[in-house]
Amino acid sequence: MKIAVTGANGHVGVNLCKELIAAGHEVRALMHKHFDGLKDIQVQIVKGDLLQRETLLPLVDGVDIVFNLAARISITGDPDGMVKRINTEGPANMVDIALACKVKRFIHFSSIHAFQQHPLNQPLDETRPLVTDKGFAYDMSKATGERTVMAAVSKGLDAFVLSPTAIIGPADPEPSLIGTAVLDLYNNKIPSLVPGGYDWIDVRDIVSAAISAIEKGRTGEKYLLAGHWCSLKEFSGLIQQYSGRKTVKTVLPLWSARLGLPFINLYSCLTGTKPLYTSESLTIISEGNRMISNEKARRELGFSPRPLGDTIKDTILWFRENGYLT
Repeated sequence: MKIAVTGANGHVGVNLCKELIAAGHEVRALMHKHFDGLKDIQVQIVKGDLLQRETLLPLVDGVDIVFNLAARISITGDPDGMVKRINTEGPANMVDIALACKVKRFIHFSSIHAFQQHPLNQPLDETRPLVTDKGFAYDMSKATGERTVMAAVSKGLDAFVLSPTAIIGPADPEPSLIGTAVLDLYNNKIPSLVPGGYDWIDVRDIVSAAISAIEKGRTGEKYLLAGHWCSLKEFSGLIQQYSGRKTVKTVLPLWSARLGLPFINLYSCLTGTKPLYTSESLTIISEGNRMISNEKARRELGFSPRPLGDTIKDTILWFRENGYLT
């Protein structure tokens, strides 16, 4: 089939394009600024901008399937307004073009952050409401984008939504926020941890589910791609186990980390670097739901997350083989 992919240069996008090509599909990849991660993958590069609808037609015209992965991820709010624009206007433009071009299937990547995390003592599945007007900018924007895609189903678009949790794994060329955290833990750049953790999922398992969804996904449905919840302390321990490097184990109270936020932010501003952590990331770590269900994706898409230890081992190996680690 002919398949179009937005966000193709990102962590999921690079892995997805690679597997689609291996399966014999023709892939067009939307390029906005750069495509370094795709330089060794035989895709057709199409220059365009999610916010300029007319540039999307060469990407979508004549394809069978669209994977819409492109998004602006943020744990620092939305100071320039681009998180909201890219994550809301982008899907709106893509579904309009997909409808006009009569694509056969439209597979939209949302996020676990689009769902309301509370109540924390109950399983979170696809029936959980999306966030509304109270939440972080990224969360609200992803929820709005998801609603836009679902609304297009009533207009005749054969679309559904995949919502992964925290993505980790090899072939992470930029690297991603999670990949950067792995590198920082390996290099002992993180002095201490806080209580809490994430639900982690291997990028390769996401890609496998996404390709399976081409045939098995049901129109108008949502699928949560969750893996394994693991505390930050356990996560750091797995990096130590599979890298042979001693990593941080000290866990400080959450309040002490919040006290340090002004200094973290000041250092970030003075050095022009990304902050080690933010108020948003602390909330995500401490208040994320630990009972995220992947049962629907298992049942309908054949989704099967591998052990987290295998993922961390392969991630460290890939970073080493590609010059990120010594």
